[in-house]
Amino acid sequence: MSSSMQFYISNLLVYLGVDVMACLGLNLQFGVAGLINLAFIVFQAAGAYTAAVLTLGPSTARGGFQSYILGAHLQFPLPWLAAAVVGGALSFVVGLIVLRRLRTDYQAMVMLVISLIATTVVTNATGLFNGSNGLALIPQPLESVLKLSPVGYQWFYVGLTFACTILVWVIVRRITGSPLGRTLRAVRDNDVAAASLGKNVTQLRLIAFVAGGAIAGLSGAILAQFISAWSPGSWLFPESFVYFSAVIVGGAGNNMGAVVGAALVPVAFLEATRYIPQFGYPGLVDALQWVVVGLLTLGVMWFRPRGVFPERTRRFARPPGSEPTHE
Repeated sequence: MSSSMQFYISNLLVYLGVDVMACLGLNLQFGVAGLINLAFIVFQAAGAYTAAVLTLGPSTARGGFQSYILGAHLQFPLPWLAAAVVGGALSFVVGLIVLRRLRTDYQAMVMLVISLIATTVVTNATGLFNGSNGLALIPQPLESVLKLSPVGYQWFYVGLTFACTILVWVIVRRITGSPLGRTLRAVRDNDVAAASLGKNVTQLRLIAFVAGGAIAGLSGAILAQFISAWSPGSWLFPESFVYFSAVIVGGAGNNMGAVVGAALVPVAFLEATRYIPQFGYPGLVDALQWVVVGLLTLGVMWFRPRGVFPERTRRFARPPGSEPTHE
């Protein structure tokens, strides 16, 4: 296999791992807990920026062509751990404000506003993360230590990404398969009934929101250090729409559905549209990417609203001796 083909395949695999992690985090929020987090990409961006400023070192050491806060030089895996913590902490702060008093539809609108505000602030406050130009030359983890060839390092990063993906899968599966996961589904289906049974609805939603935000932060750190750059153009609202489409297409509430949706929408469909021959005015083919994703989402919602892998209906056996008697 040629080096160029290996670069292409390894790039796709890293993006697949990042998208799977993000979709698992969003599925935990949306599919399991019923939270419409239209600002999901903001928490991924928070993790990306955290990993960047914790590895770039002082801005003066980079020639002073970009300005940013902190400027530490931490070694792997501390930046990734910090990114997950920042994503979770930011989710906790936002969740305390949004989840306490607002209904689901109003929560969605507030999340959309938060996404727009975050993009505007980071773009215009150049002292935070270098404004609209973004951050560049972000060091890749262990690159100087391993001293691998470019292709060899690509495959190492694939392994590193998939190790994190498996870890996220195990954590999310433990949550969704536990009594906590069943309670989150009960809150999603009927929060009034869950509250009447003594469940703290706000606290339960906050747990899912923070866990999903931490996963988003980790996925952002992995992506930013892989491409060695991050800017406001990397985390606009359409990116959140792609993740939502992936969860809906795969099957909301089903972890395997989130994995399949991540493989279909952000990777397969968006990558396939890159091979459409150029025609029409400049930018038309790029716009068709979003048309394809939108049509795919509408088609699935119309013909198979529960997705490719619907959420499994759970039935629990009666405990021994509790069978109903007929008199």
